[in-house]
Amino acid sequence: MKIKKIICSGGRTGFFFDDQRAIKKGAKADGSAYIGRPVTDGFKAVRQAGESISVMAVLEDGQIAYGDCAAVQYSGAGGRDPLFLAEDFIPVIMEHVAPVLEGKELDSFRELAAEVEAVQVDGKRLHTAIRYGVTQTILDAVAKAKKQLMCEVIADEYGLQPEYRQIPIFTQSGDNRYDNSDKMIMKGANVLPHALINNVDTKLGRDGSILLEYVKWLRDRIIALRHDEDYCPVLHIDVYGTIGMAFGVNNYEAMADYIATLAEAARPFKLRIEGPMDAEEREAQMQALAALTAEVDRRGIDVELVADEWCNTLEDIKYFADHKAGHMVQIKTPDLGGVNNIVEAVLYCKEKGIGAYQGGTCNETDRSAQVCVNLAMATQPDQILAKPGMGVDEGYMIVYNEMQRILAMLAAKNAK
Repeated sequence: MKIKKIICSGGRTGFFFDDQRAIKKGAKADGSAYIGRPVTDGFKAVRQAGESISVMAVLEDGQIAYGDCAAVQYSGAGGRDPLFLAEDFIPVIMEHVAPVLEGKELDSFRELAAEVEAVQVDGKRLHTAIRYGVTQTILDAVAKAKKQLMCEVIADEYGLQPEYRQIPIFTQSGDNRYDNSDKMIMKGANVLPHALINNVDTKLGRDGSILLEYVKWLRDRIIALRHDEDYCPVLHIDVYGTIGMAFGVNNYEAMADYIATLAEAARPFKLRIEGPMDAEEREAQMQALAALTAEVDRRGIDVELVADEWCNTLEDIKYFADHKAGHMVQIKTPDLGGVNNIVEAVLYCKEKGIGAYQGGTCNETDRSAQVCVNLAMATQPDQILAKPGMGVDEGYMIVYNEMQRILAMLAAKNAK
């Protein structure tokens, strides 16, 4: 089976592109928008509609495989590729990617993905969002050619023998951390609530008291709303480096003291803290997180630290895992480019004995989320992000339902 033709269409994502530099320079929130001038190249406003590109492959037998190119919320920031706008990048796909794929036999996902990863334009690799979406399309196309599920293709090509099971789903609240937590509890989310603790004064507290009170409220709310005492979700809170800002990026004892109070407040639920500090550079971040991890472990504090800041690419993930910088690593799926790198990242974390959190961004699409579920079903990370969006309901539905469809199809196949 060959790819006959590549077709592209522009689309929307489940959230927005935000000009992170403009926000850090003082752009103020105004409802769902921001007041201020954009700073980063390509932005027409500080917050603007997120864009995607659907890449469709028409196969010889008329089947259509597709994936979605998408970039993170803070596109164009922190050394990432430029702002991802459909009108700018559809021509790139049609000129530089379509000729590579059209006419190709669909006998190996890994080989075709590697070809796309190797494409260069003016001496540079393709935008991460393009590699992300096009490799989704390739995976779907190979699955259709072989009459398999996408997760089965991954398992076969990587020599995996997964015990297919439901993977814990992690839901994120955005700033609506109280009402959205209620939704998560009522839906039975396995991991919650993210909580977006990205400001010391208004969300953490200079002494950490604001977040501490929120953790106590969340613990009590779960106990009050749950219908079954066996429901014990993991509390996973992203603090965006604010603990380090409040207590000192290299003050490991003070940070560990505070984290211990959070862990105690969370009982009987397990606590994870993502991004406790931001050292503003990869090497310094790795060293700081490794030192805090060692301090937490030395004291026997019942908490897991999650690497996020400065841990973006497959190479970064390996670097943090090798140095035990954190108990778990977030694999931010669009930042890795080809989805083959997501597979490699999860497998590497498992090999090194570090937790694998297959994450991503609120600014993806339903299709990229569905493909990511298939990757996860084959590689079995410790948790997977409910995405896209910040509203809980939609992202959780997309990820949960795709997981259930896969499990039902596999059960039906095995019953024959």
